[in-house]
Amino acid sequence: MMNDVVLSVRNLETEFLTDNGPVKVLHGVSFDVKKGKTLGLVGESGCGKSVTSMSIMGLLPKPYGNVVSGEIIYRNKDLVTLPASEMYEMRGNNIAIIFQDPMTALNPVHTIGKQLMEVLELHRPELAKKERRQYALEMLDKVKIPMPEKRLDEYPHNLSGGMRQRVMIAMALACKPDILICDEPTTALDVTVQASILELMNDLQEETGMSMIFITHDLGVVAEVCDDVAVMYAGKIVEKADVFDIFDNPQHPYTKRLLGFMPDLDSEPKQLIDIKPVDVTEFPEFRG
Repeated sequence: MMNDVVLSVRNLETEFLTDNGPVKVLHGVSFDVKKGKTLGLVGESGCGKSVTSMSIMGLLPKPYGNVVSGEIIYRNKDLVTLPASEMYEMRGNNIAIIFQDPMTALNPVHTIGKQLMEVLELHRPELAKKERRQYALEMLDKVKIPMPEKRLDEYPHNLSGGMRQRVMIAMALACKPDILICDEPTTALDVTVQASILELMNDLQEETGMSMIFITHDLGVVAEVCDDVAVMYAGKIVEKADVFDIFDNPQHPYTKRLLGFMPDLDSEPKQLIDIKPVDVTEFPEFRG
């Protein structure tokens, strides 16, 4: 594996067991995540973006979801074949994830401080209780939550959506992971809050040198935060390029269609239609 590649996904295939038999969701997904860079995983809802992230994290629902073939190489280890105990140790420590809706990701009956300190208790057992609380305060301050001492003792419902997402970022970064997976973390936020969250994540990436996988269907967000882009359609990566090439010179018909739905000040408003039905003759890899 190249020195600048921190995570390499190769020919990943994931399937789910249903009442009608196994259904394959990912069809040979491959991409690389470079050290200190952000990969945008782009596609419409249902294309397999979140399943890809859950496969990497080892969080597929058991026994229904399974990686059936392929490799996920991190530090010369294949996460697909890693024992559960080692995967548990790696999850959160080396690879962390932020989910789309912080209200469902956070426990509503525990304070923010308790949930932050639980992360440290699991992954930083050498810290004493006082040290964990101080570290939690520092993390809330780092993600620019005002009055962190007060927020530690509050519950998720006391915070705004943007502040809850900042708490999720603080929890994800508490153990200084190499890779942060962001599964549409700004979708539920209004535009101004979204901009501040994206700015925060860019600042934290520069500060820590971590790599990111940014999952989104918003091409405006891709232009803002990503270095490289992998376009996903029907469980396959149909195009990979750096962010400038994707916008300036898209190669695949599906990528061109996605870009065609971006707002343009010089053209008529675009009609929002379902882009799911696609003529497969445009996609040679799906024939047969």
